[in-house]
Amino acid sequence: MRTVGRAVALLGVLVAGYLALTGAQEWHAPRAEDAQRTDAIVVLGAAQYDGRPSPALRARLDHAADLYHDDLAPVVWVTGGRQPGDRFSEASASDLYLQRRDVPKSALRLETQGASTYESLTAAARLLRKAGAREVLLVSDPWHSYRITAIAREAGLRPRVSPAEAGGVSGSALRRLARETVAVSLGRLVGYRRLTRLDERLLSGGASPWETTGAW
Repeated sequence: MRTVGRAVALLGVLVAGYLALTGAQEWHAPRAEDAQRTDAIVVLGAAQYDGRPSPALRARLDHAADLYHDDLAPVVWVTGGRQPGDRFSEASASDLYLQRRDVPKSALRLETQGASTYESLTAAARLLRKAGAREVLLVSDPWHSYRITAIAREAGLRPRVSPAEAGGVSGSALRRLARETVAVSLGRLVGYRRLTRLDERLLSGGASPWETTGAW
């Protein structure tokens, strides 16, 4: 029993250390700014209300528009599908908003099927690779930066990240840090695709606590 207790205690220390290391990386990731010329800007989706971007999504889109007008990429990809009962997808709401921000329709690309960060990024990645584009500039909330970079690499892209301001995102910074720490920790162990599938099975189609679709 004493040996078992020591093994359990050692395992607890290792898990705590792993989570602490991941949390430290997450803490520093939002401060990263790597906006350089790339093949495409990719905006991760968030909630929309009957065609109107939520504050979180609007912050991402405003930032993406600024990056486009600074000539950091020739095209902007907007991502995100529809929630049940919605008339608009996150991508279509983003598309209309960016056109009002003087991003020409010819420069906009839509990914409308993704229900999660992983699905949206991998779907966009397939289309980007077909066009010979791999260098991307990812736009999302600051606390999302580390995970989307890892997913983009897993999808065969060469990502840079330029976080949007997080003022429109609900919840405390500590809670967002905890969510992303858990998501990244599990994603590293089982792979982000498996994490998404596990999440879908556990929640039976409900909103994931670590996906961009919905409130954050």
